Amino acid sequence: MKNRIVALMISSVLAFSLAGCAGAEKTDSAASETNVSAEADGADTNADKANAEEESSETAENAEEGQFPLTITHGLGEVVIEEKPENIVAIAWGNPDVPLALGVVPVGISEANFGPRDERGLLAWTAKAFEDLGVTPNVFDDTDGWDYEAIADCNPDVILAAYSGLSKEEYDNLSEIAPVVAYPEIAWTTTWQEETVNDAIAMGLEAEGRALVEETEALIAEKLSAYPLLEGKNVAFFWLSEDDLGTFYIYTNNDPRAAFLGDLGFVTPESVTSLIDDPTQFSITVSAENADLLDDIDIIITYGTESLVSAIKADGRFSKIPAVENEAFVLLDSNDVLAAASTPTVLSIPYCIDDYLLALNEAATKAE
Repeated sequence: MKNRIVALMISSVLAFSLAGCAGAEKTDSAASETNVSAEADGADTNADKANAEEESSETAENAEEGQFPLTITHGLGEVVIEEKPENIVAIAWGNPDVPLALGVVPVGISEANFGPRDERGLLAWTAKAFEDLGVTPNVFDDTDGWDYEAIADCNPDVILAAYSGLSKEEYDNLSEIAPVVAYPEIAWTTTWQEETVNDAIAMGLEAEGRALVEETEALIAEKLSAYPLLEGKNVAFFWLSEDDLGTFYIYTNNDPRAAFLGDLGFVTPESVTSLIDDPTQFSITVSAENADLLDDIDIIITYGTESLVSAIKADGRFSKIPAVENEAFVLLDSNDVLAAASTPTVLSIPYCIDDYLLALNEAATKAE
């Protein structure tokens, strides 16, 4: 989450949609997201992500896990954490979920800025984790900019932001307060696995973080076994505006929403990878005039309601896309938890996996 978490949709929704639920940090993230981006082909990207996850342990340069001081290298530089943190602040999308999942209560967190939130600004799975730990959360209202004063008041030993879109200026300002763990390489492209492991490393809990990732991946595999129809389907995650279908966006595997689909056994359509010309970005911009090139997409996931499907069907430019012809859509209403969970975290996955797989399977049935 940067100073403006993914304003996931060309405005606020594109920012989260295009980054994050990001894709959901601050207004800067909105700018980041709107600069829609792209990525390399699915298989190569998944391999790169796996390698990045394995290499994350190497950021702790002082040999043994949990040994301090440790040095962590990330996309904005290098940070030294002198001793095992006690006061942990977690900002931006999903980072608060990591310490909570590991049984650690952060002294301060960012509120969520996308999806259905409670009166404290928390998504359901984050709120449940605090309740399970019997603690009242300290939540920053930082959707319009980082609340540096509130963060400083927490007297943090470390600030977790492994999935975020922090600018260098924001990073420098936060570093005046405490060591900051930013995204591994590129803003808004951290997978849920990387987010979990990198944040855990900063807390001195690398082994526990990796074990948590393995447990969650095992849960995904167990749930997937009930949905064999999903395996190998060509799926693309879109962002479209019902009011203007002339240009739309497709997330690449650099974006954690699209990367998560690979975890679920889906395949990135060749028509999508062929349009990628910058392997570092997380979405591509497509003109509706070229929608007929997307003739191998079995399922479309997108934010919106049935009225969006009607508009797409009425617009003849999308008729060559199999998913449109078969109405094989997974619609994510911004008022529903699935919309927020589409940018996954280690807590949102177990909370929403059943509903997500059910929706995906319904679309896959139409694609048959």
